[in-house]
Amino acid sequence: MPKKYHIEAKAAAPRHTPIGRHGIVDFNEDCAGACHHCVKKECIYDIYRKEGIFTREMPGELHYLYSCMNCLRCVQNCTRAVVTRTVNPEFRWLGDAYWKPEMLLTTWYQAETGKIPVSGAGYRGPFAGPGFDNMWTDMSEIVRPTRDGIHGREYISTSVDVGAKLTELSFDERGQLAVAPPPVLELPVPFVLGIPHFGDWSPGAYEAFARAAQAIRTLCVIDPGLVTPNLEPYRAALAPAVSGATISRHRDAIAGARLVQLEYDDAFAANVAAIKLIAPGAVVTVRAPIDADSHLLAERLVAAGVESITFAANHHGRSGAFGGGEFIKESFRRIHAHLMAKGVRDTVTLIASGGIALAEHMAKAIICGADLVVVDIPFLIALECRMCMNCTLGRPCPVDVAGTPPEHGARRITNLASAWHSQLLEVLGAMGLREVRRLRGEYGRAMFQEDLERETFQALFAGKRAKGQ
Repeated sequence: MPKKYHIEAKAAAPRHTPIGRHGIVDFNEDCAGACHHCVKKECIYDIYRKEGIFTREMPGELHYLYSCMNCLRCVQNCTRAVVTRTVNPEFRWLGDAYWKPEMLLTTWYQAETGKIPVSGAGYRGPFAGPGFDNMWTDMSEIVRPTRDGIHGREYISTSVDVGAKLTELSFDERGQLAVAPPPVLELPVPFVLGIPHFGDWSPGAYEAFARAAQAIRTLCVIDPGLVTPNLEPYRAALAPAVSGATISRHRDAIAGARLVQLEYDDAFAANVAAIKLIAPGAVVTVRAPIDADSHLLAERLVAAGVESITFAANHHGRSGAFGGGEFIKESFRRIHAHLMAKGVRDTVTLIASGGIALAEHMAKAIICGADLVVVDIPFLIALECRMCMNCTLGRPCPVDVAGTPPEHGARRITNLASAWHSQLLEVLGAMGLREVRRLRGEYGRAMFQEDLERETFQALFAGKRAKGQ
């Protein structure tokens, strides 16, 4: 049995005070100010004293509301009832309709601690929603825990292979292998790092991504034009992203790469051949936008000998020029099922890119047919990004992502990866699976809202429509 893979986590405090969900508002005009047991002085998190310092000295941005831990001790014990819990208005401004404030808060916590977020009891919903939220995973094996726990001696593999596999072997008269096996890249986790299309970037921020990719033993997909001398020590962890027009320009970057991402165009076959001439041992993944016809494109690429395909949605997981198309989950189910029907699924690696915001999305994308995923924006959030989009408008970044020390940034990214890896182990353990490769295309391990509605209501309403009711 191979050595157990583990991502070491080490606490990495944020450089800026995170924006919390709740704050406490107190009405000073009704405060007696002479209580023997003033709840403000007894705050175990020292929030009120910090608030007083801020009010007197105004040292910087308005952060004193953000540290409330929501224990409600002061609200319950104040004898004059002048203290009230409230939702921090700035918390509601975080992210957007897909990247919800709770996601950012959860990601910050994981990037700081490397631990799995724990939710308390009393969740009141919603239990379904758009995107990955209308898909539920089968965790029935959670009632039968393993002998000594998935984080103990029990071994669960999260390794994946990138590249084509032979469907059969042939041998010559001397018993030697008569076919040349294609290059296969093994990664210990089912994800690679990607560079988001927005962000307050600097050579130091890119270095944080490259350092983390090397520490996790995965890859960081990056435009070779962004590689500066400080990234040279991490060259082995970089996967150059090129187009047909830039292959010759980035020849040196391609030469030592284990994985090369090629932008799809009509000359993809010739471009793949050109990359193979430079780096025969590299796996080439062809990146194409995902849409409703991607299953047909996948069939054509596989027939042409492409060994890996990256289908990319926008950062909301949607296809189409304006992001109004199909969600990536439905597209990958169709692509996987189509290649299975054609009997060629194992000859290609499918990589999902776009809309992967939480660890559960990674597992769900794999269930829908992806072999692995590209994780980009969550690692930018690990660098304390608030998704305010100031960077896209030419405004200063409120948390100075570009100024993140590379070592500190790499630590926070590694912590987030550790938390995601632990969550994936929990999912696999709860499903009774011992290998993430077995999760691919396991529709039986999940329930889909659209399938349940169709099975439940189609016969009923189809019968009514047939009768003209």
